Amino acid sequence: MLIAHLPSGYILSSYLLERVRALPVKASWVIAAGMLGAVAPDFDMLYFLFVDHGQTHHHRYMTHWPSLWLGLIAFALGWRWLGRQSAAACLLLIFSLGGMLHVLLDTLAGDIWWFAPLVDQRYALVKVTARYQPWWLNFVIHWVFLVELTICAWAFWRWRLRHSWGR
Repeated sequence: MLIAHLPSGYILSSYLLERVRALPVKASWVIAAGMLGAVAPDFDMLYFLFVDHGQTHHHRYMTHWPSLWLGLIAFALGWRWLGRQSAAACLLLIFSLGGMLHVLLDTLAGDIWWFAPLVDQRYALVKVTARYQPWWLNFVIHWVFLVELTICAWAFWRWRLRHSWGR
C-alpha cells in the first residue's frame, strides 16, 4: 500500500466510534489513535533509509510483524479488562488495531512475514512485477492501486458523512 494506510485508519476508528458507545476518551483521540496506528508500521522507513540504506526489505522489520501487533492487541485487551475505564488502554487497543490493519493491507501486494520471527517465509496475495522505474510506478499502474483509491474514496465519504451530521 502506498497511499491508503492513513485513510484506512480513519475508516477503522470512525466505525469503532459508531459501534462502541462507552469509550473513556474523546472521539478525536480515537480517530487520532486509529490513524496513527495505521501508519505506525511504516515508521521503520526512517531506519530503512537512514541506517540500513535499503539493504533489508522494510517489511522484514519487527514493525511489520503481525506477532507484534497481535501481542499489543492482546496486551491492550488485558489492560482494558483489568481497568475498564483506562483511557490509555483504550487508545493502545485502537492504535494496535490500526497497526494490524496496516499489516493486513500490506499483505495484498507487499510481502509480509506472517510467522516472523519463527518462520522466514513471506506472503502476498498478489505479485506486482517490477517492470518500470521508479519502483512505485509498478504499483500505481497495477490494479491493486484501484483498491487503494477505493479505500481513500471510502474514507472521504465517511468523513463527509460524519461532518454533514454535525458530529
